[in-house]
Amino acid sequence: MNCVRNVAAALVPLAFALYLTPCARAQSRVMEIVGTGDGIDVLRMVGASFMEQESSVRIDVTPSIGSGGGIAAVGAGKAVLGRVARELTAAEAASGIVYKPIARLPSAFFVNAAAGVSSLSHEQLLDVYAGRVTNWRALGGADQRIRVVRREDADSTLTVLRASMPGWRDLEITEKSKTATTTQEAVDTVREVAGAIGFGPFSKPLEQGLTVLRIDGRYPTDPDYPSSVVLALIYMKGMQNPDAFDFIKFVESSRARDAIASLGSVPVTP
Repeated sequence: MNCVRNVAAALVPLAFALYLTPCARAQSRVMEIVGTGDGIDVLRMVGASFMEQESSVRIDVTPSIGSGGGIAAVGAGKAVLGRVARELTAAEAASGIVYKPIARLPSAFFVNAAAGVSSLSHEQLLDVYAGRVTNWRALGGADQRIRVVRREDADSTLTVLRASMPGWRDLEITEKSKTATTTQEAVDTVREVAGAIGFGPFSKPLEQGLTVLRIDGRYPTDPDYPSSVVLALIYMKGMQNPDAFDFIKFVESSRARDAIASLGSVPVTP
């Protein structure tokens, strides 16, 4: 009988420890931020900086579902925080969604490193996307067919390019190639496909394995570069989530602004 009691006594601390383990794990709360693929590196960097300060919260910047997907998720109550790379429509704003811009992301053009070009004029860029020039050799590069990675018509960066880049407002992108549905897909395709060119919001990781083009001699981080998209957080008016409020407050801090600038983006001041 004493043996049984001793074994039982030994098992009590183990059982108590096992009971506490899920509770301890539960202390690390997850805050998902859903939506656009534009600026995903920037927001993950800001999230990492926040988690260094608030270790009890894990920021999860999930894979892209597009700005529209983020708006739908927040509007339906399926997500507390979303991320968008376009302004809200009047109807979306009227539904109670709050729009908080946090960074301006220059719109970059990038090519597969083997293309052999690092700078184009805006006229040459138009020739590429209109299909008038089909080999990089004609632009001083390698003897490779140009493969345009297109984006959907509603893509936020394409919308900004049409509004700001010379000649893009009425440009018909006739060159036939892959259509990428997310920024990450566009980046991955250009990295993998010889002769490929694509566009998306600029961030420092683009420089790894890709050539980011100068347009009319200007790099995306230059002050007079003509085109950019704004990354913003969204949430519902009246939201009561304290973790979300802490993160929203954090993105206004100097620490968050430094994280944004470290990737080549421009912080938007409150």
